[in-house]
Amino acid sequence: MRYLVPGDYMADPAVHVFNGRLYIYPSHDWESGITENDSGDHFNMKDYHVFSMNDIDGEVIDHGVVLEVKNIPWAGRQLWDCDVACKNGKYYMYFPLKDKNDIFRIGAAISDKPEGPFIPLDNPMKGSYSIDPAVFEDGGNYYMYFGGLWGGQLQRYRNNKALESAVLPEGSDLALCPKVAKLSGDMLEFAEEPRDVLIINENGKPLTAGDNKHRFFEASWMHKYNGKYYFSYSTGDTHLLCYATGDNPYGPFTYQGVILTPVVGWTTHHAIVEFNGKWYLFHHDCVPSGGRTWLRSLKVTGLQYDENGAIRTIDGGLKD
Repeated sequence: MRYLVPGDYMADPAVHVFNGRLYIYPSHDWESGITENDSGDHFNMKDYHVFSMNDIDGEVIDHGVVLEVKNIPWAGRQLWDCDVACKNGKYYMYFPLKDKNDIFRIGAAISDKPEGPFIPLDNPMKGSYSIDPAVFEDGGNYYMYFGGLWGGQLQRYRNNKALESAVLPEGSDLALCPKVAKLSGDMLEFAEEPRDVLIINENGKPLTAGDNKHRFFEASWMHKYNGKYYFSYSTGDTHLLCYATGDNPYGPFTYQGVILTPVVGWTTHHAIVEFNGKWYLFHHDCVPSGGRTWLRSLKVTGLQYDENGAIRTIDGGLKD
């Protein structure tokens, strides 16, 4: 494993290959001065940097600040995990940000270059909510996956409508699902109502809320390997990266196993990408900051599949 940006605290990487070069789009950890809590108020994330590499072992180039809260017209606070997609030579950044009412929405920003800077639109995407947008291209269509519990506010919604009071399922209740929606042709809106991303067990039964070592919490990511769709995610309070596989971008996805065991620090968030013929897992931990969960550092390690396409579990490094 390798730390990529030892001089700063970066987390939640989205990673893509554009023009033969590897680009990393992380969140940026700053101390807020607020005591750590389940809503994530200790995260004061006010800008994004972009990093790039020609080689996985080579120099990591910092392209500087590419988007700031102060330049987003509808902004309240907290730029959490973002992602970037390319279409017709334009680069679209999607970012979760609390509006002036402290409600997470998903915004879009545009650039002519993968390294930015990115110019934000005046308003968030219509019908957007929660956090962790991840965009996946398949057959010329672009799909956005999103959602996160607790501070990510997914429990405040049902059927894409806000509830009067948040309801978090427990025990044998069905787990809340991440969401997916195809994007419009201009990449700036949902082309359809967001749908549930259903994760099922080996018997075809949907995962329950009490099954917190398997059910979704946050950090959606999608990739394709040997014709199969791999939906990966974090289990949050049980600190695992898991994955499930399916036959199309909408699912359902059958739970398969653990990608990464717990790391030092509460959160786990990742990207999986193929680069120069090899597969890699990008993620973060809190070793450099002494285990402080709001000061996280980017890492990369190799990722391998077995002969059946199962991802081999990686040791995250947290010892009992």
